[in-house]
Amino acid sequence: MELKAMPVTLTSCDKGRVKEIYMQAFAKEDRMPYWLMLIMAKMKNTDFLSFYDGNTLCGFVYMATSENLTFVMFFAVEEALRSKGYGGNILEKVLERYPKNKIVITIERCDENANNFQQRLKRKEFYLRNGYFETGYLVELGNQKQEIIIKNGAFDPKEFIRFFKKYSNGMIKPKVWSTDGFWGNA
Repeated sequence: MELKAMPVTLTSCDKGRVKEIYMQAFAKEDRMPYWLMLIMAKMKNTDFLSFYDGNTLCGFVYMATSENLTFVMFFAVEEALRSKGYGGNILEKVLERYPKNKIVITIERCDENANNFQQRLKRKEFYLRNGYFETGYLVELGNQKQEIIIKNGAFDPKEFIRFFKKYSNGMIKPKVWSTDGFWGNA
C-alpha cells in the first residue's frame, strides 16, 4: 500500500469526512475545536494531513514541530479500516516527513480501573509494535493525564516543555512528571 498525504484545509473537499473521523476517534474532553485545527494548520510549524489509499480516505494526523521535536497531537484511522496496516503506514509517513526529529505522542494511561482499559492497552501495544518506546513520563494537558511515548530519540522533559512554550506562545503550560515522582511544569 502506498499512502498519499494531502493537507487538510478550509477548502479541502474531504474536510467534513476528516472531521467525522476525528469526532468518532476522540472523546469530547480530549478534542480541540475542529475549526481551530483548520486555522492553526496554516501555521508553518503545524501539519494537518489526511491520508489516502487511492481515492479512499484512510485517516489523518495533526502535529506540530519545533526544532527537532514533532508532537503528534491527534492521529486516527477510519474505523472500518483499522487493523489493516494503515495506522502503521501513517506513522511511517510521519517519520519520513521528519526523519531527524523525535516523534512524541501522548496516550491514555493504561489504568486497570479505567472502563476502557482493554482499548487503552491495545492502543499502547499498537504504538510499541510500531517502534515507539515508553518514556517513564506523564503529562497533564488541561485536565487530562496521559503517558508520553516517543520514537527516534530519548525523551527530554525540558525540551517538551520548551516545545509547548514556543508553540503556544506561553499559553499552554503542561505539567510533566516521571512515573517515579513529580518533575516540573512550564
